[in-house]
Amino acid sequence: MRLPEGWHVTERCTNCDVARQLAPGLIGEVDGRSAVLRQPSGEAEVRQLLAAAHACHTRAVRPVTGRLDSALDPFPLALDDAVLLCGHNSPHTAGANSYLLRRPDGTAMLVDTPRWSTALATRYEALGPVTDVLLTHRDHAAHGRRYADRLGARLWIHEGDLDAAPDADQVLRGTDPVEVADGVIAHPLPGHTKGSALFVADERYCFSGDSFYWSRGTGDIEVAESVTWYSIRELAASLARTAGRLRFEWLLPGHGDRRRLPADDMAERMRRLAARTRELRPRPVDFTAVRW
Repeated sequence: MRLPEGWHVTERCTNCDVARQLAPGLIGEVDGRSAVLRQPSGEAEVRQLLAAAHACHTRAVRPVTGRLDSALDPFPLALDDAVLLCGHNSPHTAGANSYLLRRPDGTAMLVDTPRWSTALATRYEALGPVTDVLLTHRDHAAHGRRYADRLGARLWIHEGDLDAAPDADQVLRGTDPVEVADGVIAHPLPGHTKGSALFVADERYCFSGDSFYWSRGTGDIEVAESVTWYSIRELAASLARTAGRLRFEWLLPGHGDRRRLPADDMAERMRRLAARTRELRPRPVDFTAVRW
């Protein structure tokens, strides 16, 4: 592979952190937005920048030519044998990450969605039947119906955010856990929004939406208290009710970084997160205050 030079981040960057997750050490935060810290020195680093570029929801990460080659698109990108990162984050979902969860029977489930594209939908179809599109909350609902219809899948959302997907096929209600498929449990988690929910698969993968994430800055699981739209007190109550029930190794959020740790470690971190969140108080929304 010829190593391209002149990688840069344009002024369209919204400081969403996605590129920094995918190209650590190559892209960093400078003056409130992402910037290329250095040019790639080998093929592995070129692949990292290609992933960052094809995930960026504003297409702000660019090679010197200014054009991305679709033949070099790495997505969907395997995180392990059962979960693929979709990339192609959408400006209509606040640049959120989405995931394809493969099931033992050869089917798959989408957790939130990338930007809408028939070409992307075709890629997922080629990997096997997609049975369900699981929406974690209203902010990530924009393309849910379109993907569900194209893939012949059921669309899920919680009743608290139902106005964002009023034609959902399956509606989560209340705050009790619900098994949405064999081995896949939905946990309603009001707080970030009224209808936020997370999904845990096989006691291994936790798709947390925007309820909590891995912060590189603190080296721990955190809630995004500065962008809690509904109620930080409700989020604290949700975590108090739910944290002890959760068992997982992979933390896979919509925003913020991912992390894999032993399940016992994650359980202890969740216990501490619930305790810390109880001490938080409502504050104005401030995107610049998120601790990535």
